[in-house]
Amino acid sequence: MNAINSAAGAAEWRIRMADGSSESLAPESSLVTRMYLSFKRFLKSLILVVLRFLEKSWNVGKNEPRKVIHCLKVGIALSIVSLFYYLRPLYNGVGGTAMWAVMTVVVVFEYTVGATLYKCLNRATGTFCAGFLAIGIHWIANQSGKRFEPIIMGVSIFILASAATFTRFIPAVKARFDYGTMIFILTFTLVSISGYRVANLLSMAHERVSTIIIGASLCVITSILIFPIWAGEELHKLVISNLEKLAESLDCCVAEYFSDSEDTTTNTKKMLAFKCVLNSKASEEAMANFARWEPAHGLFNFQHPWGKYLKISASMRSCACCIEALTSCINQKDQASELLKNQLTNSCQQVSSSTADILKELALNMKTMRKSSRMDMLIQEKNSAIQELETLMEQLSGLLIQPKGAKNEKDDQEKPVIRTSTNVIPLVEIIPTATFASLVIEIATRIEGIADAVEELSKMAKFNLEDAEMIKQNKPVIKN
Repeated sequence: MNAINSAAGAAEWRIRMADGSSESLAPESSLVTRMYLSFKRFLKSLILVVLRFLEKSWNVGKNEPRKVIHCLKVGIALSIVSLFYYLRPLYNGVGGTAMWAVMTVVVVFEYTVGATLYKCLNRATGTFCAGFLAIGIHWIANQSGKRFEPIIMGVSIFILASAATFTRFIPAVKARFDYGTMIFILTFTLVSISGYRVANLLSMAHERVSTIIIGASLCVITSILIFPIWAGEELHKLVISNLEKLAESLDCCVAEYFSDSEDTTTNTKKMLAFKCVLNSKASEEAMANFARWEPAHGLFNFQHPWGKYLKISASMRSCACCIEALTSCINQKDQASELLKNQLTNSCQQVSSSTADILKELALNMKTMRKSSRMDMLIQEKNSAIQELETLMEQLSGLLIQPKGAKNEKDDQEKPVIRTSTNVIPLVEIIPTATFASLVIEIATRIEGIADAVEELSKMAKFNLEDAEMIKQNKPVIKN
């Protein structure tokens, strides 16, 4: 027993060094050692986190340099507006209210020109209307005497704030003037409350409105003149990209279902590209709203039909939902009959190929903003492929028979089969392939909704008619 205690007392702490050697530590220094090791691990973890953050930041800037440009534009605008504090002549002109100009730049400068214009115009309009009403009500309250002045001001704040808040629930107001309504409530309340203690309310309101206009104007000028990023152009590119991804997903899904390989990880990224279509609704609606505030730019003139892009996107999401169902069928392709898959392979691939060609042609039409003479021919090819696939499925369904020679109740409960010259296919193996083929037909049918929406856009946006070969080569039309 004493030998055991002496052995335990002789235990010592050892630490491994970087070169592989180890050093012994005295028992009294074990707490300090543990603290040192913990701090060392924490420091290493912190350095790794910082390095990962810097790496991600570098990748974001490298992949999307326009975001870096936007950050520089914000810095330029704030540097210019800060001159109202640094330069005495400017500071004497606006006084301490120069801070409102700085705040305006911070809150209204957005990534796209449309979003910046939306916020600037809403902020200016809301501030002006609120200031005008606040001064008018303040004058009425002053004429009523000190006794009724706080009552009139409090009642006016309650009524106008409640009414303005209610208008934010109206869809048309919320879509275009939600930010302006919020600024109206904020400005009216601040001016009304401040006016109760401030002698010269008109001068204070004038200074604040002036500095807000200065800040908003600076944001608009910087956003438009320095590498402008247009919301309308971003929406146009997003819809084109979604059309191409939809075609890519459809091709990959059909090819994957009828392939002999069991490895589905090769084309997973392309196959799931349709999810971008499903997840882009909020971005598209925001871009379409901001694009309405932008002036004519590039190929987009005044009154460009931005709402038609939302209709195209809605039709694409309808097709994307069916493609999502196709991916579920791929997970069960091993349960389907190989014989039946072989019989439907060519027809299904022909339908998907012709459908994908239509989507790619629509994307090309939008990219060049020109009408294609090939669209009618592609739609006719797609309809012919659908008809061929439907005919083949009807022929196969005609072979669906009940097993012959059922003599008892147990035999009657046997499942229907497809009986060919050499094989009998159970119904449980028929359903997966039949479902997949039906979804392919449904997608090809819904594609016409996208084509109709693009046709409406081409008419309202006045796309030019161009030869198919010139569209492929992205050549401009030569007019005599």
